[in-house]
Amino acid sequence: MLTCAIIDDDEINRLTLEHYVELTPNLKLEASLADGIAGLTFFREGNRVDVLFLDIEMPHLTGLELLRVLADPPEVIITTARQDFAVDAFELRVTDYLVKPFDFARFTQAVQRVKPRLQAAPAATAETPANADLFVKVNSRMVRINFDEVLYVEALSDYVNIVTAKHKYIVYTTLKALEARLASFPHFIRVHRSYLLNTQHIESIEDNTANLRGGHFVPIGKSYQEGFYKGLQRI
Repeated sequence: MLTCAIIDDDEINRLTLEHYVELTPNLKLEASLADGIAGLTFFREGNRVDVLFLDIEMPHLTGLELLRVLADPPEVIITTARQDFAVDAFELRVTDYLVKPFDFARFTQAVQRVKPRLQAAPAATAETPANADLFVKVNSRMVRINFDEVLYVEALSDYVNIVTAKHKYIVYTTLKALEARLASFPHFIRVHRSYLLNTQHIESIEDNTANLRGGHFVPIGKSYQEGFYKGLQRI
């Protein structure tokens, strides 16, 4: 039995979701709340659910703001009338993104996506994120990137260049913002004011330059060298 909660200030949509939950076997509603503040209180009181159906545009505290505040959020299915928050939502690792109005079939599809994610969760460790994928917006489309495969990230003014062995992705964000997103990925470290480096792909280091697989090179900035070399496992 999966437990769930609804946080949505749209009363009609909230009632629709409650009805859909009633129609779904092995899904139990624990709370139906009308705003983000009530949702924050619900979780801070120690309540836990498997799935959260979450609206985005709510007064005082938006759905995305709530997700950023929660230390250990449940699996989240976004329910919103807006499509333009999708990139931000998937960067927060939501399970699915439903655009209102949606029917029961689409609701059921979203719920089905929760189960394998919950089953896989115990295999995660404190050192490895449960999901090493992030969605990034490249031009007009969202692309899933497995960050274990990323060699390095290079700052390009208001953009970053995310480089893997096979692809390069130019993404509209700052290096500082992406570094914060990658805080749970222990192998990513800042080695230069313009570079983030995945230490898993270092083959050698010479003259303060990291030589990576595939013939890539990343400079190690002077102000970053002491911390970088101290963190290396070496003899």
